Amino acid sequence: MTRIEVLVEGASDVPVVREVLQRHFRLVENEHFRIHPHQGRGELPANPMAIPDRHKRQLLHQLPAKLRGYAKSSPDAIVLVVVDADNTPCVQLLADLNAMLNQLQIRPRQVLFRLAIEETESWFIADTAAVQKAFPRAKVATLKKLKPDAVVGAWERLAEAIGSTGSSGTDKRRWAESISPHLNLDSPCSPSLAKLISGLQRELSNGPGLDL
Repeated sequence: MTRIEVLVEGASDVPVVREVLQRHFRLVENEHFRIHPHQGRGELPANPMAIPDRHKRQLLHQLPAKLRGYAKSSPDAIVLVVVDADNTPCVQLLADLNAMLNQLQIRPRQVLFRLAIEETESWFIADTAAVQKAFPRAKVATLKKLKPDAVVGAWERLAEAIGSTGSSGTDKRRWAESISPHLNLDSPCSPSLAKLISGLQRELSNGPGLDL
């Protein structure tokens, strides 16, 4: 059975990706997809064929080795890699990711790179209705002035709007768990979230299909 293996930077990215796969695509976790969080973004290794440092658990550092592993263990899997663009120009980051992929001697048949521009919190602050439903007292007027996917320090803007003083991974995961169920996934307010959904739709249509 074809499975989607999802690689994300950290635990705070899991709720929104799960919501997309479950609510929009009607997929079942651990049957149709699995999500694998890492310890941050990190950097791509200079040699993508090298054995990764086991002490470096960041997504990009581990990515080439994990893609090689999936090519052997799950060659028919769709591997979805969700990466925060942060301050890196998206064209450059995608070029680097694709260059790495092309250097691999073996790789999965379907690999989809998708960027959160600037970060997954950007998907939340673009959808002010979802923020308001999750946090009724949120000051969304300030968020409405921001251009979707603009590099504005998204998690900081979200924290300010909901009146949170936290900045830990636990805080970010809590925000994601609260807001994700309310996101508009049919007409996403964030362009990069829309590209994630359309890209997944294309891969699912082109692949051998899931046993639903």
